[in-house]
Amino acid sequence: MSEYGQFCPVAKAMELLDERWTMLVVRELLAGSTRFNDLRRGNPKMSPALLSKRLRTLERAGVVRRAVEDGRSSYTLTPCGEELGGVVEALGAWGVRWIGELGEEDLDPHLLMWDIRRTVPIDRWPRGRTVVAFEFDDVAARAGRWWLCVTGDEADVCDYDPGFDVTATVATGLRTLIEVWRGDRSWQQALTAGRVTISGPSSVAREVPGWLGQMNLAATARP
Repeated sequence: MSEYGQFCPVAKAMELLDERWTMLVVRELLAGSTRFNDLRRGNPKMSPALLSKRLRTLERAGVVRRAVEDGRSSYTLTPCGEELGGVVEALGAWGVRWIGELGEEDLDPHLLMWDIRRTVPIDRWPRGRTVVAFEFDDVAARAGRWWLCVTGDEADVCDYDPGFDVTATVATGLRTLIEVWRGDRSWQQALTAGRVTISGPSSVAREVPGWLGQMNLAATARP
């Protein structure tokens, strides 16, 4: 860890937290990820070696607790780590309000679909298996099609056809869906402008925006 040589509590905290990816690992743990592979899915551009290094650093600092059961490791936040929840939420809200520009390098379908999968309001979905397909017209074919499957209280996302009947299909551009997910534009605005189309039975198509919702920070007031 880099050292600032200051007694200031902010400086001491940042000696641990301002290493690249550290706060994003904490963000994933706060979001409920406990397995190494799930932490990677939340940070798809982070190498496994670096993720392991950051987890070890956070464990030594008392922020993360590692447990092993049946040969598998799991990671949870300690009370010390859980206190960072307010910090992460405040950073996210600040980013929504003041850092609005998204570059092409920020548009990652893997992170988008993982975030949708773990935060969709499952209680709004039908109880039986429901599959919503996504088709991005501005993404390379290998990452341009996704399937979100919700059965009961379980949600999963696939980048390959799971072989189930598709209930509805959302066709759009990746940037548009990210903007909707972030709350930069509403579902209604995107649909009215023709930037998102939802195919399927009309009764189902009307429900899809409510099934998917928006990210937790979408309601943050913009300046």
